[in-house]
Amino acid sequence: QVQLVESGGGSVQTGGSLRLSCAATGRDFDSYSMGWFRQAPGKKRIFVAAITREGDMTHYADFVKGRFTISKDNAKSSVYLQMNSLKPEDTAVYFCTGPCSGDFDDPQSWDYWGQGTQVTVSS
Repeated sequence: QVQLVESGGGSVQTGGSLRLSCAATGRDFDSYSMGWFRQAPGKKRIFVAAITREGDMTHYADFVKGRFTISKDNAKSSVYLQMNSLKPEDTAVYFCTGPCSGDFDDPQSWDYWGQGTQVTVSS
């Protein structure tokens, strides 16, 4: 069993930055690919970013490329999402997830989920 706990959400103005963290408990974190999804009110949960188990490859949704960076620290059993140049449309609950057993942009492919952390960007 893996437990994921997100932190680092909050409220910022347009153009600001936040760094989300996700701490994992359980075994074999270093063998897990990890990802971030987000869900806005009344919308589906959508893919944001993913990273391979060794952190050597990353994938991003087009709407965050160049602004968000995902990273993984296996020694700390943690994954991070650095979010820069935030926009009001980035407002959502952000979820940490892992590992992936299929298409990384499909929520059904991911095994474990955190409880989410709220990110609010005001104009």
